[in-house]
Amino acid sequence: MKRLIEMSGVTKDFLQGDNVIRALKETNFIAYEGELIGIVGPSGSGKSTFLTILGGLQKPTTGRVLLNGKPFSELDIKEKSKIRLENIGFILQASNLIPFLTIKEQMVLYNKITKTKVNQPWMDELFQKLDVERLKNKYPNELSGGERQRSAIAKALYHEPSVIFADEPTASLDTNRAYEVVKLLAKETKEQKKATIMVTHDERMLEFCDKVYVIVDGVLSERIRDWLYKAKMLVRLLIPSMCVYGNMLRGIFAIITPGLLNRFM
Repeated sequence: MKRLIEMSGVTKDFLQGDNVIRALKETNFIAYEGELIGIVGPSGSGKSTFLTILGGLQKPTTGRVLLNGKPFSELDIKEKSKIRLENIGFILQASNLIPFLTIKEQMVLYNKITKTKVNQPWMDELFQKLDVERLKNKYPNELSGGERQRSAIAKALYHEPSVIFADEPTASLDTNRAYEVVKLLAKETKEQKKATIMVTHDERMLEFCDKVYVIVDGVLSERIRDWLYKAKMLVRLLIPSMCVYGNMLRGIFAIITPGLLNRFM
């Protein structure tokens, strides 16, 4: 599999008075095409620092970031901005929508900046998938929190980036819509061979991730999930209809592990 984005020996220090605070300890990280990766950790653990360095919004103190196999963190601001525009999609907790543009105009702005043709079929497909078709001519202040977040996700996916950074993408969504959004991210990641890095506090969304990493006190480590958690993920992803097979599987597993399966199905 192709490496889409990676960190090598990255650290990040901040000055606090006369003291140097190491917010991110030495970190090595690789995201391959087709991977949806979850990042979890307590507040102040270094998740935002990790994500902003990976996305080229901050420079590392040591180490480097590669994007599509090419140096990224060493580039100047202008070069980084150009590469981000073409290769990275951001889904932020506060929704990165421009207040004086309608939702459709937000999408078309990318084409105006890059002097490319509007991809109307793909735009329409995104609007339908994210249920924002009726909102396309409205401004951000006319939308609810959930509507703004879904519109921001459509905007992030529109230019078909190779890497997506999602910071709490389900924060403003109800449970059903949250599952739909993460399923869509997982589907697009696989089908379009993207890499998606998702920071979340919602452990329920991690079942759709290929890998899960935990950051605690600036230290990144991969979480090893148990066999039953992985079995649940495979069942949900590979079996088209849980209605057909769910009861049969529930019965089989219940014989082996009475009462345990109900916590996961």
